[in-house]
Amino acid sequence: MKLRDEYTCPLELVHDMIKGKWKPIILWRLRLGATSLSKLESDIDGITQKMLLEHLKELVDYGFVDKKTFAGYPLHVEYFLTEDMGNQILEALRIMQHIGIEYLKKNGKENELTEKHVIPD
Repeated sequence: MKLRDEYTCPLELVHDMIKGKWKPIILWRLRLGATSLSKLESDIDGITQKMLLEHLKELVDYGFVDKKTFAGYPLHVEYFLTEDMGNQILEALRIMQHIGIEYLKKNGKENELTEKHVIPD
């Protein structure tokens, strides 16, 4: 995604960097540690490999994610959050996760949280 040249405020810029259905989910999954493309794809229900690769490329370009390529065959690549921007964005995502949990609880959907193992049984 090409970023615009002008923004009303920095929040608008960051929003553009992580907007979309999948980028926050990818970042949230990477909080668990470095992982391969195939593991990311299997952990994120509904994402296609093409979409995952596109979003990972953008997240790498923006500095939230980096990757390490291991020598050998077959080729092995692991993606991980960067120390600076990657870990910083997690603070915002943790707050968003908490808001979502509280909203679902208040609206009688706590069972969905349990089924998805977001909160313990």
